[in-house]
Amino acid sequence: MVNTRDPKGKVLLLGAAGRDFHNFNVVFRGDGTQEVCGFTAAQIPKIEGRKYPASLAGPLYPAGLPIWPETELEQIINGHHVDRCILSYSDLHHNRVMELAARCLAAGAHFELLAPAATMLSSCKPVIAIVAVRTGCGKSQASRYVIQRLKEYGLKCALVRHPMPYGDLAKQAVQRFERYEDLEEQKVTIEEREEYEQHIKMGTVVFAGVDYEAILRAAEKEADVVIWDGGNNDTPFYKPDLWICVTDPHRAGHESSYYPGDVNFRMADVILINKANTAPRGSLEKLQEAAGRINSGARVYVTDSNVAVDEPEKIRGKRVVCVDDGPTLTHGGMSYGAGRVAAEKYKAAEIVDPRPYLVGSLLDTYHKYKHLGKLIPAMGYWPEQISDLEATIEAVPCDTVIIATPMNLQRVVRISKPTVVVSYDVEDREPPFLSEEVDRFAAQHFPGVARAAPPTNGKHAPEAAAHPTNGSKPSPAATNGLKAGGSDTANGVKASVPPSNGKHTEPAGVADACN
Repeated sequence: MVNTRDPKGKVLLLGAAGRDFHNFNVVFRGDGTQEVCGFTAAQIPKIEGRKYPASLAGPLYPAGLPIWPETELEQIINGHHVDRCILSYSDLHHNRVMELAARCLAAGAHFELLAPAATMLSSCKPVIAIVAVRTGCGKSQASRYVIQRLKEYGLKCALVRHPMPYGDLAKQAVQRFERYEDLEEQKVTIEEREEYEQHIKMGTVVFAGVDYEAILRAAEKEADVVIWDGGNNDTPFYKPDLWICVTDPHRAGHESSYYPGDVNFRMADVILINKANTAPRGSLEKLQEAAGRINSGARVYVTDSNVAVDEPEKIRGKRVVCVDDGPTLTHGGMSYGAGRVAAEKYKAAEIVDPRPYLVGSLLDTYHKYKHLGKLIPAMGYWPEQISDLEATIEAVPCDTVIIATPMNLQRVVRISKPTVVVSYDVEDREPPFLSEEVDRFAAQHFPGVARAAPPTNGKHAPEAAAHPTNGSKPSPAATNGLKAGGSDTANGVKASVPPSNGKHTEPAGVADACN
């Protein structure tokens, strides 16, 4: 029997409470020729069973839209006569993408991916997008590095974070975080705190939420430069003037085997190989070879991720337990994190295995993610999960708790044992330096302030030699029509040319609203 379903008919968005909502808002919300019947939810615990509210869904969907569990995919396709399934979440192995495709096709629906250009919003302010090939490569570290360098030019940045709307979607449409109190007032999860706290600490205003056009317009009013801080390995929601893709030598090979991080790797202006100081032997060379083969026009920089603790004497010779960033360890696929790096660096006597002491939902986490090693992922999407995390930490027999998640965990979890807090920051390793890339960006978009070079870090001068590309072809990000201006090549350096409309040629000033 021939399937007569309409290829422009009912649409189901396969998601994880983030990219799926953005795809709907940008592509489908105002299009009466394509009916969206709902969303599926995966990857994040307990985000299904909610409704995408009518206030966000728009007049075509006065009742809002349901969010079903992905486990019911086939029943949803058949029960709602779905014609097209749009994959709309990230950090998926290529095998997993094709598994989802097979399920959709077997159930009678088309399976589709949207091109990044179809969902990117334009800004009247310069945009730097910082994304990655996998969760946990060091995007936020790189964002802080870039923001600090731009601050030295007197430029104000607003950071827009990839969505993590795990609560009331209508209330979370546009979120702004400037103070720690804002985190309390908006009842954010541990996972959100991990992304926001370090930026707030350095004085950067963070925006997030659900409606990313409204978020962008709010951020533009407060900043000279918009920084897109990606989530997982997703592509940017905003058209970047500079596209930086962070890679991880601990997962060399993943740059070409995980969706859509492989898209970032191909399209980026800059490929940043982070964590070089702890890289396995030969992994840096593998990533450099992959960059030259897959994106020969990208400029490649190598940085260290410096791990430090506030009180190293609490680790040396002690029995420790490591509490690490949850997403990096779960769907990010890492079996260890910065906690183990700190324990080894500061000569802990033993890393205690917490697995015999797991409580409640953490048992489920270890059952689902069987690669997890001798550590505790800082899971905290709902109060019961936070209680399980607290009980597990208390049950582990150890001298010191190494808090290696990028937030002050003790704001939300009571820990009676001695603790140390791990910090990790991107640091230049050897020429060429990432700061040179930021200096070039400032010179292109803000020549008025860039004439006075910021202080150097002692490793290079602002007028350092031009960075060679991996080859002669221009970067895809400079030629795919996403840039506001064209591209130019001088002294081997590929650079975006500021647009001729004058919007990006001088600092707008935070009071200057875009027209």
